[in-house]
Amino acid sequence: MGVLLWVLIIGCVAGTIARVLMPGPNKPKGFVLTIALGVAGAFLATSLGHMAGLYRPGESAGFLGASVGALIILFIWN
Repeated sequence: MGVLLWVLIIGCVAGTIARVLMPGPNKPKGFVLTIALGVAGAFLATSLGHMAGLYRPGESAGFLGASVGALIILFIWN
């Protein structure tokens, strides 16, 4: 339960940072979609990091990686 709560907190912060840094309408908006954006960004950053050889098996992207991944997703969305 603690891990899930931590993922949601990091997702919310990373999604919020991505929405603040990316210009444009950023629609649709909402708390749940911001969390989903951050969590999806973390998964994207982890996947790209594994393909590039930045992370070993079992490692995941950190807070900065989640924010960058969320920015990439928001850029593609817009």
